[in-house]
Amino acid sequence: MASLDDSADLGELFHTAFRGLRRTWAEQLAPWELTPHQWRALMTLLRRGPEAAGTGEPGALRLKDLAERLRIAARSATEVVDQLEAKGLARRDPDPTDRRATLIVATDEGRQLFADIRAERRDKSNEYFARLPAQDRTELARILGQLSD
Repeated sequence: MASLDDSADLGELFHTAFRGLRRTWAEQLAPWELTPHQWRALMTLLRRGPEAAGTGEPGALRLKDLAERLRIAARSATEVVDQLEAKGLARRDPDPTDRRATLIVATDEGRQLFADIRAERRDKSNEYFARLPAQDRTELARILGQLSD
């Protein structure tokens, strides 16, 4: 095992490991005919979106808020939402607090697909990290948890 003194810096090592994991994730989306951009938008709706006031819908976001969270232009977010809507995974609803605004909401089908893909991704991640001994996985989880705080 190389020490930090004679190997790439931590950022480069982390990026290389992440690219390997990310490659398997992109391959996983293919059977569902979902692009990584569509997945990120659906994931953002369902993992980060607060309940929209008065709608009772978890994950409802205005398009501009979705674009900000995805760090893409509103025009690009519109295209991704159009694609999700065409697949029946998301819909546009009027914002009850602002009649000029529209909320993007995951459909029941979108929620189910999200749950299915997330379970498979967790399995693939576990498989990917299985090459590390259990103690190293525990330590890696502890370290990554500190970095994400």
